[in-house]
Amino acid sequence: MVTKSKSVIVTDEVLINKIYLIRGQKVMLDSDLALLYQAQTKVLKQSVKRNIELFPDHFMFELTEVEYESLRSQTVTSKVGRGGARYLPMVFSEYGVLQLSNVLRSGIARQMSIRIIEVFVRLRKMLNENAELRKSFEKLEKRTENNSKNIELVFQYLEELTQKKEDELPRKRIGYKAGR
Repeated sequence: MVTKSKSVIVTDEVLINKIYLIRGQKVMLDSDLALLYQAQTKVLKQSVKRNIELFPDHFMFELTEVEYESLRSQTVTSKVGRGGARYLPMVFSEYGVLQLSNVLRSGIARQMSIRIIEVFVRLRKMLNENAELRKSFEKLEKRTENNSKNIELVFQYLEELTQKKEDELPRKRIGYKAGR
């Protein structure tokens, strides 16, 4: 008998808020993925360790103490000894998320993996569009900079002309003179 897995509804905003930029990569924490995949973090880590050959460094890596402290201060998580993690968290790139769903082999993990990958792709597209927009602004800024220089030059010439006019001796009037 085939059983249908429950459909999981998670907004893009929730997923985007769980993506961090660490070591120049967009990654997700093991605890966040475990929550999304409806699994325990311990089970997720065990599955990864059993299949570690499937997770090269650009798929998954463990945070350093400094990275973990920085992340904890940003996300305001609990301190060690008060319900905090005993081990440094693992983080997974887009490829690691996909590989993780293959290792966990649950329907929810597969569904959620697809959603997460879609969000990663959407983020990459937005970043590319923003890069193009930034380049356009830089071009416009250069043009504006040149225009500003030209305007300054025009004002400088006007100032020189008015200065020359003031320095000249009064000239004798020519032409029709009324009242003589």
